[in-house]
Amino acid sequence: MAYLTETDVQDYIHGICFKTGPPGRVGAETEWLVRDPLRPREPVPLGRLSALVAEIGPLPGNSTVTYEPGGQLELSSPPLPGPGAAHAALARDLDLIRDRLHAAGLILDGNGLDPRRPPVRQLTLPRYAAMEDYFHSAGCSTGPLMMCSTASLQVCLDIGADAADAANRWRLANRLGPLFVAAFANSPIHRGRSTGWRSTRWAIWDAIDPTRTSPVACGDPVTAWTGYALRARLMTIRDDALPWVIDPGIAFGEWIAEGRPRPPTRDDLVYHLSTLFPPVRPRGWLELRMIDALPDRWWPVPIAVAAALLDDPDAAQTAAEAVDRLCRGADPDRPLWARAARAALTDPALAECARTCFGAAAGALGRMDSADLGGVVDDYREHFVERGRCPADLQRLDVAA
Repeated sequence: MAYLTETDVQDYIHGICFKTGPPGRVGAETEWLVRDPLRPREPVPLGRLSALVAEIGPLPGNSTVTYEPGGQLELSSPPLPGPGAAHAALARDLDLIRDRLHAAGLILDGNGLDPRRPPVRQLTLPRYAAMEDYFHSAGCSTGPLMMCSTASLQVCLDIGADAADAANRWRLANRLGPLFVAAFANSPIHRGRSTGWRSTRWAIWDAIDPTRTSPVACGDPVTAWTGYALRARLMTIRDDALPWVIDPGIAFGEWIAEGRPRPPTRDDLVYHLSTLFPPVRPRGWLELRMIDALPDRWWPVPIAVAAALLDDPDAAQTAAEAVDRLCRGADPDRPLWARAARAALTDPALAECARTCFGAAAGALGRMDSADLGGVVDDYREHFVERGRCPADLQRLDVAA
């Protein structure tokens, strides 16, 4: 059996995580909390939910259905040519699922954080048991909330045409992250009360373990992700015959150097990378993970805006200049990510950047054969961006009333 070296880690990341090719494909993963209005304080049993979804059979848009540990439903599109195609496939499949669940008395709730129910883990797979044990061992009190009570909308975009293009897209995606947190913040309530954050989901993830959830550096992407992976704490050492070793207290790079209790393999690297959750994660594509789940009316907007700002050259240039101005003016004593999650678009600098970027995205969609998404993006701009607010502000008003 071949054991792993740090060079092997870098080679894998270069060849797999940052595999280049002509950009243009778009995928999305929409996560949804599922509620039973007759039992508002109880989780919907996962067996009941999965049986209802299974009755539908294969989905016409070829989306994949999976479930998060707390029973959140995740619908993932295949990679498709442009945001319009990704939206159309997801919308068709989502309509079928929503109608089936509605007929059974269940509701899909587009919210970044369950506003009332406590976290209850329903998936019993070894991966999630190990994750829960790790968070407990590491003192990560928000771990159960992250696993069982949060929901996001993830946009997946191509790495880039070549190494130079990949580096530019990596930098832009990471620098757009705080803007997306702010513009789409939709998780201000927990246990029925305002938390003081507009994206409490982001705050929960940020508090878990900075070695696996903090943003990755914007430098050379292969070097940055390799260093991040090597420095990240090891969640578990798996064994087919013995109990898994939870939280061995070392980083992945230290495991390579020490080789105990056994040397790591390529499979261990693949598993380790799957336990890292930065806002932008490279997986052979760029997975944008910082966006809260949104209500049914608005979930297409992040897909359209993110794809337009990274895939259309003119919009990408405008966005790069806007986020450069935002980052140059950032107060080092008030980190931009936290400002975005707490203040969202009430922050004047974030609001200005959002107006510029959303305007550029709206103009790009027509050039990308996705003009059908222009209407909902324009509605979102008028309803939220131009008014310096986000969906979380509507929830905060409801609670205050």
